[in-house]
Amino acid sequence: MDPLTFHKKFSAEDFDSQYNLRSKRPDYESTVIPEWIERSVKVRSDFSGMLDIHYGKGPKQQLDLFGVNKKDASTLIYFHGGYWQRGDKSIYSFLAPSFNSKEINFIAVGYDLCPAVTITEISAQARAALTFIWKSSDLLGINRNLLTVMGHSAGGHITQMMMGTNWPAYSNDLPIDLIKAGVPISPLSLLEPVRLTEALNAGIRMDAKEAESESPMINHPPCTDAPQLVVVGGDETEEFHRQANMYIDAFASQKRLIEMYIVPGVDHFDELNILADTDSELFAKIIKLIRSTVDTKK
Repeated sequence: MDPLTFHKKFSAEDFDSQYNLRSKRPDYESTVIPEWIERSVKVRSDFSGMLDIHYGKGPKQQLDLFGVNKKDASTLIYFHGGYWQRGDKSIYSFLAPSFNSKEINFIAVGYDLCPAVTITEISAQARAALTFIWKSSDLLGINRNLLTVMGHSAGGHITQMMMGTNWPAYSNDLPIDLIKAGVPISPLSLLEPVRLTEALNAGIRMDAKEAESESPMINHPPCTDAPQLVVVGGDETEEFHRQANMYIDAFASQKRLIEMYIVPGVDHFDELNILADTDSELFAKIIKLIRSTVDTKK
C-alpha cells in the first residue's frame, strides 16, 4: 500500500495509540524528564563553555556549544523533540559529554515552539541556526566543514528537513554539502498522521496544507548523497517504524547510503538514554558515521 495513504484507514483511536506517546509513559513528567534535567543541570554547571548563544530574535532561538577545543574536531548539531510544542535545548545537555569524550563538539539548538510559531517557521529557524553555525565557525571555534545533524522525534523531522535543504538557494554563500551526515532518530517523515492525532495537533495547529508542505516524504528529499543513520526504538509503535522505513525506502540509493538501526528493547524515550551510553551499539554507529565524514572536509 502507498505509504503516503496507509494512515487513511486509521480511526481517531488508532492515531492516538500510535502517535500520542506520552500517554503510554505515565512516568514521563514525574521521572523521565526530571532525570534528564538533573543530569543536564550537572553538565551545564560543570562546563565552562558557550551557552545560550543567540542565532535569531525568537526567545528560544539560542544554542549551546559543548566544545572540545580541537581545530579539526567534528561537530554534532542536535535538535530536540517534543512534537514541536514542548521541550528546551537545556534538557538535553546530558548528551554532550559522551560525544565530547570522543573529541566531537556538541551543539544543542533551541527553537520557538508551537502554537506561538508554526512548523514552517520552526524549519526556517533551524535553517537559520545552521547558517549561523556555518558563518560563525571562527567565533565558535569549530570546523564548519565537519557538521553532522541529529535530532529526535520532531527533531528527527527537523534533521530530515535540513538534509532536504538546498543551501545555496537559501543563501548563495553556503555550500550544497553544508551537512556531511544526518541522524534522524524516530523521525516524523510524513506529517498528515500527526495532524490527524487530535491530542497532538491541538497544540501544533497544523493544517493540511502545512502537513503536506513540511513533510520530507513529499516535498523535501535529501539534496545531497550525504550518508544518514535512521534510528527507531525496538519497542516503538508500528507507525514510528513505518515513518522511519518509508524515508529509507524512498531516498536510499547505491550512492546515498541510508542505514536503519533499531535500538533493541527501548521505546521512544528510553532510546535517548542508550544514545548517551558510550558502550552502546547505537553510540558506536553514530561515532562511526561522524568519523566517516572527515575525509569529505575541504
